[in-house]
Amino acid sequence: MTTPSGNPPSRPSTGNPVAHSHAEWKGGLLYEAGVGGRTQLIDGNSKEAPSPVETFLGSVGTCAASDVVEILAKQRTPIERLLVDVIGVRRAEFPRRVMSLELMLTIDGKGIERDQAERAMALSIEKYCTVAASLAGDIDFTTIIVLNGQQGAPVRHAMFSSTFP
Repeated sequence: MTTPSGNPPSRPSTGNPVAHSHAEWKGGLLYEAGVGGRTQLIDGNSKEAPSPVETFLGSVGTCAASDVVEILAKQRTPIERLLVDVIGVRRAEFPRRVMSLELMLTIDGKGIERDQAERAMALSIEKYCTVAASLAGDIDFTTIIVLNGQQGAPVRHAMFSSTFP
């Protein structure tokens, strides 16, 4: 990812892994997002592509499901078929943030016991899933505006649960 000047933005990673995404506005509320030629459309109107919230729900679901696939495979009980459904209940008022999530995995596979699958899901949500863990509410969130080629100062935003009703 680069800034409009062509330089990558500086991010203090303190040695931690860094992930990034880039999006380009395509008009209306449609964006093409991704990195390295792997892109997807995201549509704020949900007309031509999933909305940002639908994309978020898909990210939570597939992150958890990926952990479950790996955990069950390591237990020599591989999944043969897996469906992921996520329901997010949002506030009626702005910010219309997600207030609750329900994740349903429909799993088929020989030799998989319910307690194995449930334990794999618990491990994912409570220990391994990066997206689910990122919902903790104590994330440092910084914004920077580059307007007409001039970069403004970074602004830190408090993302604690007490910030939002």
